Amino acid sequence: MKVYRIRHGERIFYATLEGGHFKSLATGRPETIPVPVAECTILPVVVPSKVVCVGLNYKAHAAELDMKVPDEPMIFLKPPSAVIGNNDAIIIPSASKQVDYEGELAVVMGQTTKNVMPQDIGPMIFGYTCANDVTARDFQRKDTLFTRAKGFDTFAPIGPCIETDIDVSGMGIRTIVNDKVRQEGTIADMQHNPQELVSYISHHMTLNPGDVILTGTPPGIGTLNSGDVVEVEIEGIGKLSNPVVDDDSLKTPVQ
Repeated sequence: MKVYRIRHGERIFYATLEGGHFKSLATGRPETIPVPVAECTILPVVVPSKVVCVGLNYKAHAAELDMKVPDEPMIFLKPPSAVIGNNDAIIIPSASKQVDYEGELAVVMGQTTKNVMPQDIGPMIFGYTCANDVTARDFQRKDTLFTRAKGFDTFAPIGPCIETDIDVSGMGIRTIVNDKVRQEGTIADMQHNPQELVSYISHHMTLNPGDVILTGTPPGIGTLNSGDVVEVEIEGIGKLSNPVVDDDSLKTPVQ
């Protein structure tokens, strides 16, 4: 089932898409009446307490960075303020000279998860979605930690929906910039699969419902420029699309 987070008027709710209408998953409420897609805004799929990311989880990506795949998952955090949804703009900060895309599979947690073994992770996961681990690469090279490079506002596009009933183990993933495929791989290429990653992270921090885990990017990373449109497409889930703009283009001229 593909689940969307929707705004219709003043109401925000989760819904499925059926024949050009969104139908709420809630019962006994006004929004259970199907509403046309044109009247709705698709929001970021969740409002997470944290976004946990995994670096160097594809051998070919590590090779293109001239780095080794670590024996244990390399994890870091993005702030929730970085999260945006489908069709929202990625803003290139004026402080950075190189902002890169990194298409990724994202895990959305459904239950509080702490110290859970990989074989028991399945029921803890609500579903999967597409994500883009946008990165200010020049800051990443400069800093010891990834906080600045990964944490700018709009640097965590997630969506467009959560697929709750899918085996992602063999699914294909690709990133497309201006209609050209830039990244392509399969989830099977991961060094650590999603269940192993969630288990590992749960032994270091409690994962709450709605938390998001970005599972790493395949090879082919590259730079984004203002005017680009970047899409992350995962087989069986859908396509996350975001335009790219400079932060200068959002400033209101002084009158």
